[in-house]
Amino acid sequence: MKFKQTMQMIEDGEYFTINRPHQYGKTTMLRLLTQQLNASEEWMAIRVSFEGMDDEMFSSGKLFSAAFLAQLELQMLELNRDDLVMFLKKEIQRVEILGDLSRSITALAHTVDRKMVLLIDEVDSSSSHELFLKFLGVLRHKYLNRDLKTERTFHSVVLTGVHDIKTLKLKIRPLRIAAPYNSPWNIAANFKVDMNFHVDEITPMLEEYARERKVTLDASSLAKQLFGLTSGYPFLLSGICKIFDEEILPQKKDQNWTADDLNRAAQLFVTNPYGNTNFDHLIKNLENYPELYQLVFEILVEKQHYNFNIQDPVIHLGVLYGIFDYEVGNGLKIHNRIYSELIFNYMTSKIKRQVSMEGLESKSEYVLPDNQLNLSKVLDRFQRFMQEQESNKDQKFLEKNGRLLFLGFLQPIINGGGYVFKESQISDEKRLDLVITYYQHKYIIELKIWRGAATHNKGLDQLADYLDRQQIDEGYLLIFDLRKVHKSTNKQCLEVNGKRVYAVWV
Repeated sequence: MKFKQTMQMIEDGEYFTINRPHQYGKTTMLRLLTQQLNASEEWMAIRVSFEGMDDEMFSSGKLFSAAFLAQLELQMLELNRDDLVMFLKKEIQRVEILGDLSRSITALAHTVDRKMVLLIDEVDSSSSHELFLKFLGVLRHKYLNRDLKTERTFHSVVLTGVHDIKTLKLKIRPLRIAAPYNSPWNIAANFKVDMNFHVDEITPMLEEYARERKVTLDASSLAKQLFGLTSGYPFLLSGICKIFDEEILPQKKDQNWTADDLNRAAQLFVTNPYGNTNFDHLIKNLENYPELYQLVFEILVEKQHYNFNIQDPVIHLGVLYGIFDYEVGNGLKIHNRIYSELIFNYMTSKIKRQVSMEGLESKSEYVLPDNQLNLSKVLDRFQRFMQEQESNKDQKFLEKNGRLLFLGFLQPIINGGGYVFKESQISDEKRLDLVITYYQHKYIIELKIWRGAATHNKGLDQLADYLDRQQIDEGYLLIFDLRKVHKSTNKQCLEVNGKRVYAVWV
């Protein structure tokens, strides 16, 4: 479906950009388009890329034009079009300015007996150069006048990159969100093809994998779980499956792929000490744009609610980089749970560098026989830790970063034996549920801000219901109380709807 929709845009003569975040299948799509088009007698696909080219190539119209035509010449060699190879060799010798390149394109269009499609990969690597944007301006001019014999040109032009066409101009200015949009290619059609993989597309992939690897799995259930973790982001899907195939499956005594295996693979993927370029780009973009970092912090950690408005430059940037998505009825959200985990971990590590947790990371005092966690003791110790910090840290710092501090306190305790997923709940309590798996045991800790007794009692009922759905009898509640009252010893053991809840105030 994705391929057919993209092909239809080409057949309709559209000029457009496949703009999606890093490792979203853009280059794969170009490769498939090139193969399909060149297999037909009606089309000629010309695929070029300026990635890795020397900056000197962009220093003059002559050098750029010659380099572009040279790439076309290589394409003609691959297509065994010796006549066009000779034609382009002559054109390379003649071009001096971009105007000459425009005339060369027209002459080529008159010579070729097929509809030409130009596909340019990784335009972000070129768009920091003013000359490349002028080249897009040449293509725009020829598009607007393509009915004239003097401006014959490509039937369709397809670019790929992270930035959409209206933000390419931002690349030649200092990195700041407030920079004005000034599209060099405002004739471009919107690329609305959904590049995410959905459950009905993931399921047959898992079924095919199971047949090839002789693995037993519930493809439909795992597909839903994978989509819940990744929201269909292609790189994240393949990364988790790769972890299972290469690291988890060889250690299993059977050939079963279970839901717990999938969660384990996802956690290993997120915490891989060697990282990957996709995660590197995510963190780099957050650090490069402080306003984007702040908005992500407010949504993810403070549980603030924002409406989705693509015209907001900060939100738009977050969408371009694959950080944001929107949910009907719930507004702006982090695109997927894997990114939420990664960003939580990153922000937690930054906060930990600002607060000393020396002497708090000993596992032994928090682990009971049979590898059970003594979470009551964990919460008690964290309560004392927060009290100790009140004299060392600004109160606003503790209030703002309390959740991250708790995650930083918790991580060393469970590392090596378990993992934690953060389940954000959209409610007036702005609560965050931590689902912890430690060896064969499972725990639920709810983190929320105190908002009065009525809201607190309602929240207890919700926690009891959540515990019931998770088939767990005991849960934990960590309440961040912003009132100016002494609460260092405030803790309760509660019975709520048949469930035990241990509550601690900090």
